[in-house]
Amino acid sequence: MFFRSWWTICKYYLFCCSFNTIPTGVVAQCQDQKSQIKNHAKALQVLRSRIYEIELAKRNEEVAGKRKTMVSTGDRSAKIRTYNYPQGRVTDHRIGLTLYSLNDIVNGDIHKIIEELTVAENAERLKEGDE
Repeated sequence: MFFRSWWTICKYYLFCCSFNTIPTGVVAQCQDQKSQIKNHAKALQVLRSRIYEIELAKRNEEVAGKRKTMVSTGDRSAKIRTYNYPQGRVTDHRIGLTLYSLNDIVNGDIHKIIEELTVAENAERLKEGDE
């Protein structure tokens, strides 16, 4: 009788398979199958899918954060550029650039604005790379 109850407890623990990953803290445990090999494979599959879901959620959150900073609210106060005809002035509010050559810019000479925007974008990328 004693041997029989010990065997059932031992059998229960022999076929159970559990994984714990230290970096993520994710735990996967399986005792559905009657074979330890099958339980091991299923527990690894569950562990992989849980870690994948965590990493996918982190990546989606990062992409959503970047997208949120790129897209403005669309309010009137969220201006990109102001053209002031009486003063002959163009102001780009994203980078704080003010040029007093409105006629040239309206006629298509926008190279100065494009160069400044490129410099500002490169500076921002370098800043992100340092962090």
